[in-house]
Amino acid sequence: MVSEAPPFWWTKTDWRAWALAPASYLYGKVSGRTLAKGKRVSVPAPVICVGNFTVGGAGKTPTAIALARVAKERGFTPGFLSRGYGGSLDVTTIVDSHHHRAGAVGDEALLLAREAMTVISRRRFEGAQRLISEGVDLIIMDDGFQSARIELDVALIVIDSVRGIGNGHLVPGGPVRAPIDEQMRQLSAILKVGDGDAADLLVRQAARAGKPVYVASLVPRPTPDLAGTRVLAFAGIADPGKFYRTLEALGATIAVRRSFPDHHYFSDDEIADLAVDAERQGLLPVTTAKDAVRLLGGHGPADALLQKLKVVEVDMAFDDPHAPATLIDQAVAAYRQRRLRDGRENL
Repeated sequence: MVSEAPPFWWTKTDWRAWALAPASYLYGKVSGRTLAKGKRVSVPAPVICVGNFTVGGAGKTPTAIALARVAKERGFTPGFLSRGYGGSLDVTTIVDSHHHRAGAVGDEALLLAREAMTVISRRRFEGAQRLISEGVDLIIMDDGFQSARIELDVALIVIDSVRGIGNGHLVPGGPVRAPIDEQMRQLSAILKVGDGDAADLLVRQAARAGKPVYVASLVPRPTPDLAGTRVLAFAGIADPGKFYRTLEALGATIAVRRSFPDHHYFSDDEIADLAVDAERQGLLPVTTAKDAVRLLGGHGPADALLQKLKVVEVDMAFDDPHAPATLIDQAVAAYRQRRLRDGRENL
């Protein structure tokens, strides 16, 4: 999988996408076959996968957290399963948010571990087994829709309403992970995030296919001290523009913007530059929770910047407040059917 999305993926199709069309065609053949016919192993717990159509963020992690919170309210013991993207550990590991660093387990896993038990594993079946052995009775996968090797009871696909699926081409000519028709067949429901129109075609396609469509938005937690404040905003996420728009909605005045690639690990020089620029211009440095966890555990410049930094936290708010519970109920019902099927096959 491509680690960094080229900017041309998110603009109108140009010569670069067409030049890569043969490679995209081959990629689509392989990824589509894997999604349609890849063998998946049944695990003894309901599994909800929160994925997306494309490479790059669409709001998967906040969605997974929102589902876990509702699951806990309903008496479940949810656990997160992640590959630990961006981390160096290649063994199945329970994430300790007080001990591990993003360089080892990935930034998203650290955010998830604040909410519920989180296991990172390159082998998702092994990771699922570990969660179940620790008492988890509902597994929420952060990503893995196209490549998971365990059976999914609900596959909720998140799509950003501003960026949509970019130029619509498959990797490497665009951000799409597998042929859209096949993804549409395999998904359970779509979650449209925001009030843009870039996802409307896919929403209509899902509706024609009888797939439920939910709507949600990323809502920043109250930060009244940002209103009227001049800030230096920096972000290393898939769509930094989303963060900047959030700051403006909170009333902040963005004097300086610094955008970095998704999952970017800041060098000491970059950190020092951010701190110096903010100090020189009298600006408050502001960033996302995902960027902040990548600074944790650093010494010198990283620690100094964290002391001055304002972190903007966001939550996924569903337009229908009953939607998370509905998805959880669907996963439990599908799991019960799966258990009956597995029992019949073992007779």
